[in-house]
Amino acid sequence: MSHTPLMPIPGHTDPVPVPRDVTPREDGRVDLIGLPKARIAELFAAAGLDAKQAKLRAKQVYHWLYHRGATEFEAMTDIAKTMRPWLTERFVIGRPEVIEAQHSTDGTRKWLLRTADKHDFEMVFIPDADRGTLCVSSQVGCTLNCRFCHTGTMRLVRNLTPGEIVGQVMLARDALGEWPKGRMDFNGDLGTDDGDESEYTADGRLLTNIVMMGMGEPLYNFDNVRDALKLVMDGDGLALSKRRITLSTSGVVPMMERCGEEIGVNLAVSLHAVTKDIRDEIVPINKKYGIEELLAACAAYPGASNARRITFEYVMLKDKNDSDEHARELVRLIRHYKLPAKVNLIPFNPWPGAPYECSTPERIRRFSDIVFEAGISAPVRTPRGRDIDAACGQLKTAAEKKSRAELDRLYAEKEAALG
Repeated sequence: MSHTPLMPIPGHTDPVPVPRDVTPREDGRVDLIGLPKARIAELFAAAGLDAKQAKLRAKQVYHWLYHRGATEFEAMTDIAKTMRPWLTERFVIGRPEVIEAQHSTDGTRKWLLRTADKHDFEMVFIPDADRGTLCVSSQVGCTLNCRFCHTGTMRLVRNLTPGEIVGQVMLARDALGEWPKGRMDFNGDLGTDDGDESEYTADGRLLTNIVMMGMGEPLYNFDNVRDALKLVMDGDGLALSKRRITLSTSGVVPMMERCGEEIGVNLAVSLHAVTKDIRDEIVPINKKYGIEELLAACAAYPGASNARRITFEYVMLKDKNDSDEHARELVRLIRHYKLPAKVNLIPFNPWPGAPYECSTPERIRRFSDIVFEAGISAPVRTPRGRDIDAACGQLKTAAEKKSRAELDRLYAEKEAALG
């Protein structure tokens, strides 16, 4: 397994890539979520199956994990009944632990999740009339220290594994009831006990899009994010088109080309300012990779075109980055680098102790109009989930707002409810 070289970055601590594809469990079993078919076959062979049987069982299990959403081996009806206890003894089908789920008045849902080694992080689902977007985290905490972002005030704990990343998508499908209905068994040449096949239907989806815009900087956890998204995009897996997935970066320039080549999803860039001084202040990574270097990397991003535009995210901060001159400079930069781009204007979401205020609605409209008049799309994003701190820039795990006693009580209540 290859791993992204460690790069020094601004923040509380440098992230240390952890050379593992699963988080070790106390019971010694291996969690299969986050693992590709070939890796599952390797584990089955190491556990004692011959090569032919390991390959077949891996194909069957992979189908049940990622296409059907099975959470226990007993549900895998095309695997012999005598084989299922063998799997259960050695392997587990994990999901992130749900510590707390919150619902906003606007329909937004936020989950506080916990890893097997007791680290907490969050994900958010945002429903709209024509789509449903899941905002997925890539790290526990963040190291970038963007001054307008509440998440950026956290320290980085560790990278999430591929299983902990794709597990968020699977958990959302669990919660939304969006796994395929009916039976879709296929008989392998080793024989099964449950051979009855019947019709299978896949209903319309609520979850249509994924954005890697949760906690963390995805390109500082590149290998794990790439491996997780490959499972999400696999036609035999979760089967979500790469055109419906957007990865957001604050500007990790050395990894952007690899992102386009090895993942191939849509790119969003947290720009937020058009001058060096202002961006240095509010997005400190700009001191390492400046605006010009960043925009040149955007111009070279593989697959970028008028049909697949790069999105520039721009948070509107009162008297900081919201003047007519800033809008005109944004237009100039996009034109200078000949970027197929659109701009998402994001009203600042305040949090206690924040050093900025949100631009006035009139100022935001004027900024948007200047960019629109230049022929560049510049919609104003409607804030969602503010009442549960789920809006853009507000994700700071609820674990930091609750005492350890409160979290332990929530965890104990959930365990008791499960019996």
